[in-house]
Amino acid sequence: MQRILVVGSGGREHALAWSLKQSSDVGEIFIAPGNPGSATVGTNWSDVPANDIDGLLARALDAKIDLTVVGPESPLVEGLADRFRDAGLAVFGPSARGARLEGSKVFAKEFMARHRIPTASFAVCEDAAAAHREVDRHTAPIVLKADGLAAGKGVTVAMSREEAHRAVEDSMERKIFGAAGGRLVVEEYMAGEEASLFVIADGERHLPFLAAQDHKRIFDGDRGPNTGGMGAYAPASIVNRTLLARINEEIVAPTLAGMAADGDPYVGLLYVGLMISPSGPRVVEYNCRFGD
Repeated sequence: MQRILVVGSGGREHALAWSLKQSSDVGEIFIAPGNPGSATVGTNWSDVPANDIDGLLARALDAKIDLTVVGPESPLVEGLADRFRDAGLAVFGPSARGARLEGSKVFAKEFMARHRIPTASFAVCEDAAAAHREVDRHTAPIVLKADGLAAGKGVTVAMSREEAHRAVEDSMERKIFGAAGGRLVVEEYMAGEEASLFVIADGERHLPFLAAQDHKRIFDGDRGPNTGGMGAYAPASIVNRTLLARINEEIVAPTLAGMAADGDPYVGLLYVGLMISPSGPRVVEYNCRFGD
């Protein structure tokens, strides 16, 4: 019987722990730090935060954990999977270098450009002056993305240049995202319908889940600023078998091949946020973990 550790504190981690518990191969489940829901499924390590990699590793070794499943992105970006693997522990999640696909919008866009993965055209701005100049080169709508992790709130779809300039000021002058907003990606607006695809990858091969659609804007009618997510459903009817095959061929397979070619084979859960445009599927963003 396997002893499983689930890292995180949200509803996602409760769901992961519950799902794992359904397997006859799973014995004890521990959740760090967990929540009241996960306490009904396993044992919470409420004194060990999800970002305390040293504490998690020490506790996992002491508890003889057989497999660790990581929920949130931050510990992965900070190298949890690397530390666990170096200590001889099995972990479901990408290395810190693999997690850059989510942890840095700049890295992700430059990776896609290098490997010819379809996405919006873009410019990387290292300071506010450059970002303001780039905004003035565009007509609205204009998309601006903070480089680092911003809890799902670092993307602005500006419907006017004035709104785009305010987004630059917020990110790079007022620093509302902290260090995450120190660089900005300014990119073309992609028209179409959004969809999401999750796949499990072992560095070379992958297995897709059902395509889904999530809704991020805070108010009814798809209005207001983006949140980390207001709701989602699957399957997404827009992604039929023909389109799924195209997404696999043009986006998922080249992404995994590109990571492997760069010396960073991707192992774990990969989320691809997609825009289904008239010319075909294009990448909006990557995430390195299950949705929350």
